[in-house]
Amino acid sequence: MNTQRNWRIPASIALGLTAFLPQISGAQANWPTQDISIVVPYPPGGGTDLTTRALAEEMGKALKANVSVLNQPGAAGSIGTLAVWNKPHNGYTIAANGLLAFSSYAVMGLSEKTYKDWNIWVATYSPNAIVTKGGDSAKYKTMPDLLAALKAKPGEITFGTAGVGSGGYMGAEVLKLGTKLPYKHIAYQGGAPAIIGGLSGEVDVVPQLLMEMVDHIRAGKMNALAVLMDQPFKLSGAADIPAVTTSVPDAKPYLPMGESFGIMVPKDTPANVVQAIDAAFKVAVKSDTVKKFAAEKGSVILALSGDEAQAHVAKLSSIVSWTLFDGGTAKISPEKFGFPRLK
Repeated sequence: MNTQRNWRIPASIALGLTAFLPQISGAQANWPTQDISIVVPYPPGGGTDLTTRALAEEMGKALKANVSVLNQPGAAGSIGTLAVWNKPHNGYTIAANGLLAFSSYAVMGLSEKTYKDWNIWVATYSPNAIVTKGGDSAKYKTMPDLLAALKAKPGEITFGTAGVGSGGYMGAEVLKLGTKLPYKHIAYQGGAPAIIGGLSGEVDVVPQLLMEMVDHIRAGKMNALAVLMDQPFKLSGAADIPAVTTSVPDAKPYLPMGESFGIMVPKDTPANVVQAIDAAFKVAVKSDTVKKFAAEKGSVILALSGDEAQAHVAKLSSIVSWTLFDGGTAKISPEKFGFPRLK
């Protein structure tokens, strides 16, 4: 005896469900319904902060919502980043970061999370620059001047950066790899404090990002000795900045060295929210505001999202992690996180 029955939903119930489905779809599409915060894990004034504020303004217009920027510094940016992770994964709290620093967290023991756990959007790129205090009393006016000092006083010339694993730190490490000369690292709580240290003479060299220092360079308050590229950088309103390979040819395998800036939300953020953020990001990076910002700050627009952004950060994670591990700064092997050594 066949006891199987063909169950059908009564027409009245089906009609009710059909009427309800547009309401569900509409509720999902109705994002955002409240203010959005983007957390910058460094003090105001650094590259991540400046880029994020330009993006936030334009993304807010596209989303028709208030997008505010909150600064939460500490531990090379990992404190603010983890704070976002610990918030509800609903898109109302977005993380911003410099992706060089972000890529170092796992091997530095600052976070078990890697780029694989986040949806990432990459906005802009700025190269590292080797910069010293400017003016007539400047100790170092050219790259050969600095190299002579590094040779004469190994381990004594001070380099101020935003902390171990930050973009500035990676710039200092690349110079050390190219010259085989040690330096004395002074860690600050962000790019802006490191630059203040350079302006005051508290540190000898600031290897932070060009975009963080362009105004001081144009004003003559800082000397740009080199960019960590294999070609000169043409900076509007100032003299061309020499390529570091002119005086340190052995640095070429590690170039270009600079920082990419972007935003991110956890991978399990609802798909409709990710789509809304993606659409707003794409509008923002094409805006006149962001284009003008990049031109003024010595940056280029990358505008990467989806698979392109993931591939960009995957490559960066391998470069940063293995550089830190091979140099003895990182104690955790990149192999633990599946970061291949690039050939």
